[in-house]
Amino acid sequence: MRQVDGWKIDIYKMRWVNGSWTDGRQTEEASPVLCDSLFLSFTLFFFPNRNLVTLAKSRAFREKHGRILLEGRRLISDALEAGAIPQMIFFSLMENLKLLPAAKLKRATLVKVKYNDIKMWSDVITPQGLIGIFSMPHHTKMTYPEILQEDSLPLTLICDNVRDPGNLGTILRSAAGAGCCSVLLVKGCVDAWEPKVLRAGMGAHFRIPILSNLEWDLVPNYLPTEGFVHVAESCHERPPEEVKQASQAQAACSGRTPKSSYQTSQPPPSTGSQEEKEKEEPSLLQVQPYYKPWMEASVAIVVGGETHGVSPKAKQLAQRSGGKQLAIPVVPAVESLNSAMAASILLFEAKRQWLVKEGSASRLQLKL
Repeated sequence: MRQVDGWKIDIYKMRWVNGSWTDGRQTEEASPVLCDSLFLSFTLFFFPNRNLVTLAKSRAFREKHGRILLEGRRLISDALEAGAIPQMIFFSLMENLKLLPAAKLKRATLVKVKYNDIKMWSDVITPQGLIGIFSMPHHTKMTYPEILQEDSLPLTLICDNVRDPGNLGTILRSAAGAGCCSVLLVKGCVDAWEPKVLRAGMGAHFRIPILSNLEWDLVPNYLPTEGFVHVAESCHERPPEEVKQASQAQAACSGRTPKSSYQTSQPPPSTGSQEEKEKEEPSLLQVQPYYKPWMEASVAIVVGGETHGVSPKAKQLAQRSGGKQLAIPVVPAVESLNSAMAASILLFEAKRQWLVKEGSASRLQLKL
């Protein structure tokens, strides 16, 4: 035992004995040893103020040092199963450590601390007594769970300026649940490895490839060359097709020739600057109700942030690909849907359309 920065820490060199981890107090062979100076320096470097949450909350620190913090048995186990590399595991009880796949911890430094210390580090009310420091996962080196062909969805989800951690975590969870190919996070989104995102994702980070911090110019490199890119948009107006039908019905009753219904939200000619013209250009997207057919063999959907929605660059990408604006009707005077709700609606509508298209509509019927 050694007192480090005002708090006591028990550091044991764990041994793999008879199929389980044991510490120095249980076997003479695995006697407890104090950490060497290199490990102590490493520990003090990462946790100088007795607060692991400082590391977890600092995006700049995570990106600079390539480390992430995971908390709880479920999240740590999912990370280990996917091939994430553990650096250190902090645990309060041996029983907690034994809940993890021991064979995957052989190269990690295991540190036993008091539960009060973990409680102080954690930002949840009742921590589970397990905190892990992992190398930053890279999607090309991860082993994601195999998805059956009938459960997979040939769809890529693009997040555009999604800044709320809870929303992004929910989006990732829905994307994994729908079986889509991957999730692309454009610059401006909240960090996918932020603790609140990880908690809301419920392990989705280790079930689906996530590519972060992308520039818009690079996004097409991760999309099928022949695929469509659609953008999501909540709206208080009736979908264009319904407006057209209503107009035709009224005209038939009055004997008048109906005016053509709008198919695009085309603005009047602009006399402003070039930048303003570029912002107006994406509004030429065809608007379509989300429940009308749009799911093809390779599709991408852009979901915008909570404040400004999808960006002009997202709409430009959609327009170049021949994509559409998928409208989700919302009752007037009600705020537009948040990004997590909009993404979930479109993901599972895509799933429904794909099952129908592939002749698997019977799977949509629940077996009671």
